[in-house]
Amino acid sequence: MSRTDASRSPQEVESGSPDRVRVTIASSIGATVENYDFLIFGTAAALYLGPAFFPSDHPLTGTLLAFATLAVGFVMRPVGGIIGGHFGDRVGRKPVLVVSLLVMGLATVAIGFLPTFDQVGILAPILLVAVRLVQGIALGAEWGGAILMAFEHAPRRRKGVFAAIPQAGVPLGLLLANLAFFATANVESSLAWRIPFMLSAILVGIGIFIRLRLSESPEFEDVTENSETIRFPVLHVLRHDSATVLRVIGLRMAETCAFYITVTFLLSYLAQSGVADKRVGLTAIIVASAIGLFTTPFFGALSDRFGRRPVYIAGCLVTTAIAFPLFWMVNSGSVWLIVLGVVLAQAIAHDCLAGVQGAYFSELFNTRTRQSGASLGYQLSASISGFIPLIASALAASVGWVGVAGLMAVVGLIGLVSAMSTRETWPASKRSPHEVFGAPDDEPGREAAGARVN
Repeated sequence: MSRTDASRSPQEVESGSPDRVRVTIASSIGATVENYDFLIFGTAAALYLGPAFFPSDHPLTGTLLAFATLAVGFVMRPVGGIIGGHFGDRVGRKPVLVVSLLVMGLATVAIGFLPTFDQVGILAPILLVAVRLVQGIALGAEWGGAILMAFEHAPRRRKGVFAAIPQAGVPLGLLLANLAFFATANVESSLAWRIPFMLSAILVGIGIFIRLRLSESPEFEDVTENSETIRFPVLHVLRHDSATVLRVIGLRMAETCAFYITVTFLLSYLAQSGVADKRVGLTAIIVASAIGLFTTPFFGALSDRFGRRPVYIAGCLVTTAIAFPLFWMVNSGSVWLIVLGVVLAQAIAHDCLAGVQGAYFSELFNTRTRQSGASLGYQLSASISGFIPLIASALAASVGWVGVAGLMAVVGLIGLVSAMSTRETWPASKRSPHEVFGAPDDEPGREAAGARVN
């Protein structure tokens, strides 16, 4: 039980806040918009941005430069995580959510109106990189707040599934992004990639309206009422929880690196190798993303029953095991096998990890520094994985698909080692089976010794 749990009534701790469902849905909608905005850049980089902003006689060169610009956004995500974590732990989760979504939306819409290299020369890629930097900061600030709002409003025994629901914003954002590009695939002009960016304005407007109506996290309010906020939470985390931050980085490597190999690199691989049309790759990602809307919260619920650590270990094992079969299926050229491979890698291996992260990472840190700690580890890992499409493209060009499959297997093993060295935070052995999957909120339950938050 966390320190803030002790300051509230047992009933409120068990059942969660009265706004728990509305907050979780609102956090999920905002996370969907943020991920749509950030992930459409990856699809655009794989299919369009190379020729538009980095013209070259060799198609691979333009793609590599576009992927390098993609990586720039990831480099800035730790900066956003630090900023968002600081204000989230000092001022509140809600203000960070609203500001980060607004900034992300403005940056994304701006990309849709950027001039290309043919129009303004070298200024075009400079502007593209600058806007991508802003996107990285905004998404880095957003994740921790969205997850923590759902986590800290949730019933004590169902925090895994509640925290996993905003994580489903990743597959939903990815689904919307690829549907947008699928719809414009036959457009011959630059509108084929501009329209998906412009559509963000509608989504952001909806997201801002919903987030402004949210109530603040009850656990954060307990901290402020007891005057327990820390002046520099990020520095406190680095001083006292640096080992935990390193574990979070390793835990997330398996999830995020495999994700960008599957949903970004494979699109350019299919197009440049001639294995299949780009619409096949988009279809595969759309199907996997649709399934992910259900598998992500499902794995979160599994972690409420069996514990965070065993579910995460299973996801790392599947990620390692699927690496080479994924490329065997893709290289077959069969539409059905390509779709199956992407579904296994994305909706099963990836979502098994993503569905657990919200609760697992949150429980590893003290409430007073939770957003700073979880965001820092999460976004530092993202800054590394942002280079994965670039590295994968270089590996494919030098040693072929075997190098990319090997890379995916390695990051899966990194996640496995990290999971084995990270403590459990919610052990199933301390709980009875009826305490999960729809148990009444007011039903008495046992304390989970491992759910302590420092």
